This record gives sequence, C-alpha cells and structure tokens, in this order.
Amino acid sequence: MAITQAVCDSFKKELLEGEHDFRSSGGDLFKLALYTSSASLSNTTTAYTTSQEVSASGTYAAGGGNLTNTGAAKTNNTSFIDFGDISFTSATITARGALIYNANTTATTNTNAAVMVLDFGSDKTSTAGTFTVQFPTNNASSAILRLT
Repeated sequence: MAITQAVCDSFKKELLEGEHDFRSSGGDLFKLALYTSSASLSNTTTAYTTSQEVSASGTYAAGGGNLTNTGAAKTNNTSFIDFGDISFTSATITARGALIYNANTTATTNTNAAVMVLDFGSDKTSTAGTFTVQFPTNNASSAILRLT
C-alpha cells in the first residue's frame, strides 16, 4: 500500500465538465479525510473511501472535517485555490496522508468525488491533543492546487 501525492485524474476530467464549484461563498463543500500508512491513495483515487481511514478520535469523525475554501484567485498565468488550516482537537491520531474530496455531488460526479491526495512524507501523530493539517500560503507559487 502507498499514498502518493497527486491531483486525482477523475477530478481533472470533472473540472473540465464543470462539476466542481470552488467559490468561497455558495460553492461546493470540500472535506479532508485522514488515512493510515496502510492506505492506497494516488492519482487514480476517484472518491472518498473509509478503507484505512484513521479511527474517529476527539473531534475527528469518519469522513474527516469540512475545509474552509479561501476562494479561487489568479496571478498572471496561474489560477489557484487553497484552504484554511484544519485542526482536530482532543484527538489520538496517526496519519500518513489525507484525501481532499467534494462532499457535494451531482448526477454525473462520483459520490464524494476525490480532488487530491496529500502525502505527509511520514506518519504524523497526536496523542489526546490537536492534529493540524497546515495548508501553504494562498498564492500562485505555493497554493495547494494550482493551474498554469
């Protein structure tokens, strides 16, 4: 099993078909779910799965947490989107990676359609504490999702 950081292939197609709305007000609900090192997530992931998701603990529940969309922006030749940092409190968690997915669905989109896989590079742990996923600066060179 492996977690490979990537933008999901199905998301790229769905994006071209207009299936994802990244407006910060009135757009789709994007979520982040955490996974153990036993998970198999990559560019071929199409939807949220409970397989090898970390166990519920503290404020972390199955399906993960809601992301705060900072809104789409553009600078010169790059369009980008990012999310606010997300924290799960009072949590005992060991996670190797995460899946960002769209919790809104349409007739043509996968249910809980995958957007991208995050690989933390190694297991990250919290013990009865706060587990935080920190997103990069929301700009054309650092945002979590960039199109050039």
